[in-house]
Amino acid sequence: MALPVSVLRLPKGPDPNSRGFDPTSPRFIALCRTTIPSSAASEADAEQLHGEQHARSMLRERFLRCLLAVANKKVQFHMYKQVKVEAMFGASDIDVLNFQVSDLHTPIGVQKEALIRCQDVISFTFDI
Repeated sequence: MALPVSVLRLPKGPDPNSRGFDPTSPRFIALCRTTIPSSAASEADAEQLHGEQHARSMLRERFLRCLLAVANKKVQFHMYKQVKVEAMFGASDIDVLNFQVSDLHTPIGVQKEALIRCQDVISFTFDI
């Protein structure tokens, strides 16, 4: 059964040693716009912000588990201009900006090893 998977892109943390985002930082406000303004920190807003952060973390975890499940499987990538390519999924870089694939079958031929930019991918499917 083929399962479509959309690509979710989250911004990088403020620094490499960080374990999260400071909701009052300018970077967080610019890149992670929430439905609640982080400058107004009332108790109701804090609870809603916590709920939204929980939902984002769950989505991120599901996406990362999906990447683990798809390793070494045949994947069909749906790209812009209705281009579909098929390849053996290898890995993703830490920022999920590129996918490493093997035996990439494109409309113009086969590439033994390749990197696919995530910005070019609309979705990908694979058999479970």
